[in-house]
Amino acid sequence: MMTREPNANGVKSMDLETIWQLFLSHLQAEEQILNARVQKRAGIPFLYVESELGREELEYSIRKWSARAMRGKRLHSETIFFRAAGDLSVYRHRFYVPQEKMFCCGNLCPDCVRFK
Repeated sequence: MMTREPNANGVKSMDLETIWQLFLSHLQAEEQILNARVQKRAGIPFLYVESELGREELEYSIRKWSARAMRGKRLHSETIFFRAAGDLSVYRHRFYVPQEKMFCCGNLCPDCVRFK
């Protein structure tokens, strides 16, 4: 695995594939989660989870391990329940960078990060 150098803020640059791998490995390590995988359909990542947990507990685990995978990074996650059949639950789950400027572009924008 390639090690990335910290940027000017001292934060290592993000690789979403690494974030996904970390998230899935933590999720699969849960005792009552039998299997967890991600598949992209039309560019949208769907999270397939086979679990003995109820929907609330499963969503709590997804949020918990998602937050752990994003720790120290400027990322957000979004999880939307899609469907369930037996022990299999499907969620639209994504990690994304917030839609805000993170540096000054020099164009004197009214919402420049220098004014925050």
